[in-house]
Amino acid sequence: MIERALAHHRSDQPLTALQRLGGFEIAALAGAYLRCGQLGLPALVDGFITTAAALVAVRLRPELAAWLFYAHCSAEPGHRRLLDALEAKPLLELGMRLGEGSGAAVAVPILRAAAALHAGMATFAEAGVSQA
Repeated sequence: MIERALAHHRSDQPLTALQRLGGFEIAALAGAYLRCGQLGLPALVDGFITTAAALVAVRLRPELAAWLFYAHCSAEPGHRRLLDALEAKPLLELGMRLGEGSGAAVAVPILRAAAALHAGMATFAEAGVSQA
C-alpha cells in the first residue's frame, strides 16, 4: 500500500514532491535554507529530516549547495541515500541517531576550529617562508 501511494504521488518537481510527501517542518526548513543562501549565510544541516529539506531546497536552487554543511551521516535508514543525492560529504560519520541536533552539537566546534585556523594562518610571505 505504501509503495503504491508513493508511486502515485512521486514527482520530479521539488515543490510538488514537498506538497505531496513532505510536512510543514520540511517546508519550513527548506525555506530557511533557501533564505540562508540568499543572504550568503552558511547553514549546518543535521540529520535525516533536515537533509530531506536540504534536498528540496537544493533541487529548487542548485547554487544553494555551496552554503550547506552536513554535520553527520546518521544511522537512520535512508540518510546516506539523501546525502548521496546531494553529493554531500558529512563532517562526521559516527553512526549517531540521538536527535535533538546532537550531530550539529558535535560538528559546530569542528567548524569553529577550522574557521579560526584559516583566519589565523599566516601566508608564506608573512611567515617568511621561501617558495624556492
